[in-house]
Amino acid sequence: MKLKLGIPKGSLQEATIKLFAKAGFNIVVSQRSYFPAIDDKEIEPMLIRAQEIPKYVAIGVIDAGLTGFDWIKENKVKVVEVSELIYAKEGLKPVRWVLAVPADSKIKNAKDLEGKRIATELVEVTKEYLKKKKVNATVEFSWGATEVKPPYLADAIVELTETGASLRASNLRTVETLLESTTRFIANKKSYSDKWKRAKIDNIALLLKGALNAEGKVGLKMNVPGKSLKKVTSTLPAMKNPTVSPLARGEWYSVEVITEEKKVRDLIPLLKKAGAQDIIEYPLNKVVP
Repeated sequence: MKLKLGIPKGSLQEATIKLFAKAGFNIVVSQRSYFPAIDDKEIEPMLIRAQEIPKYVAIGVIDAGLTGFDWIKENKVKVVEVSELIYAKEGLKPVRWVLAVPADSKIKNAKDLEGKRIATELVEVTKEYLKKKKVNATVEFSWGATEVKPPYLADAIVELTETGASLRASNLRTVETLLESTTRFIANKKSYSDKWKRAKIDNIALLLKGALNAEGKVGLKMNVPGKSLKKVTSTLPAMKNPTVSPLARGEWYSVEVITEEKKVRDLIPLLKKAGAQDIIEYPLNKVVP
């Protein structure tokens, strides 16, 4: 038996393949193929646009896949949301769909959209937004390069952003956020009711979350004399408490902790000053609570 798995093609592709590698699955993509190789004979991966994955999961063409919450909403389908995975193209945070207009536009809020034209790829979500605001406006599907359409091809756009840099570069101003979205690992209802497939999907989700938990963290290991143990452990940040183990050589201890990588450059000199020796920093692939 094999699990048919949708890997998002496009902006999420590289970040997803890197995440799978940290989780222990090596995916190799050929430039001419939509069927990548993976070092797990029980998985059959396929590259599919994130926008389409919810639809194909819902109808059972594939068993599971990774897509955005935005595309689940846009497709209006019912799937099993196995896990939320907070990562995007450029970082470990949600992305936003925002209403944006030219910097000098008179549009200040949703009411100002009355009778206007809006370009977006997120058509259904935008229509729902306008309906809630009781605004009548034309929503047109945009095939790409949405940022360049105002003011000549559209009065406003609804566009995806992580940092807002591309909007600012196009001299656009954000009016309002319509939707915040994160990556979701989803499954077909029938597939998830199958005992073998459910176990496989849950195991993949566990490893992916473990890989995400390890992002930005490192392990620190050091030897500490007994007289310095209290001072060193009080200096250490930890997910819970540092692990302290006695060594065979007299009053010495091995101390180990997981901490944020960005703090290590300040932490190591403090640990050394507090009495720690033989300090080792090592990378983490997975942290599974």
